[in-house]
Amino acid sequence: MNHPSKDQIAKKKERFTHMATRPWSFALYLLRYIPVALFSGIRIRGLTEEECMVSVPYSWFSRNPFRSTYFACLAMAGEMSTGALAMLHVCGAERNLSMLVTGIEAQYHKKARGLTRFICKDGRLLQAAVQYSQNRSQPQTCKAYAVGINPEGECVAEFWITWSFKLKE
Repeated sequence: MNHPSKDQIAKKKERFTHMATRPWSFALYLLRYIPVALFSGIRIRGLTEEECMVSVPYSWFSRNPFRSTYFACLAMAGEMSTGALAMLHVCGAERNLSMLVTGIEAQYHKKARGLTRFICKDGRLLQAAVQYSQNRSQPQTCKAYAVGINPEGECVAEFWITWSFKLKE
């Protein structure tokens, strides 16, 4: 079995990061795979191997009747901040892996009435889970943490997303 070289892996990761952080290419990706995220205004604002920042606005499409961002839109942004990191490491794996959300926990602290930014800094934790899964040929789970911050710097919501990684048959 041919495994990709380190240069090929680096290029795949670079292409993914480029797609995810460029507004037009990411919009096309969302339109194809997650249209509700596109219409909600969710955007990846930054992506490195260690962390990801995703934003969701308070807008007509993402609001609820209580004049705040709908909890599901906040959950989508929180999940995407962990999921983009997971995808970055899966696309950089030497073997083909699948990934799936297997659990979600949330705490909502304040009404989100403006742009909410979700930050996940668990990139190395997710990378270790991906490595373990591909090296041992066994499924592996990883719980990643994302925090949502409002423009005033206050915590709006926290999410713990459990990801499962498994070798593709």
